[in-house]
Amino acid sequence: MTYADYAYICKTLGDQTRIKIFDMLKSGAKCAVQLLEQFDITQPTLSYHMKMLTSCGLINAQKDGKWIYYSINQQVLDNFLDFLDSANVQSK
Repeated sequence: MTYADYAYICKTLGDQTRIKIFDMLKSGAKCAVQLLEQFDITQPTLSYHMKMLTSCGLINAQKDGKWIYYSINQQVLDNFLDFLDSANVQSK
């Protein structure tokens, strides 16, 4: 991943709705309808947030018939967490 990728993830997670969506997906894949039930937003607004989360690579979208299921992209998350962990500076 590049610095631009890390910055995009940070920017994407800089919204409380997207943070809540990410938190909800920690328990497993969910369809858009399940996510939408937890918010007081419209379907187009949810679609916008999901586009941001999938565009940065943090969330996978898988179409199953007329439903789209969203899940955390563990590989991207692991790479991002490794980057953040590498900033762990030992104090003297």
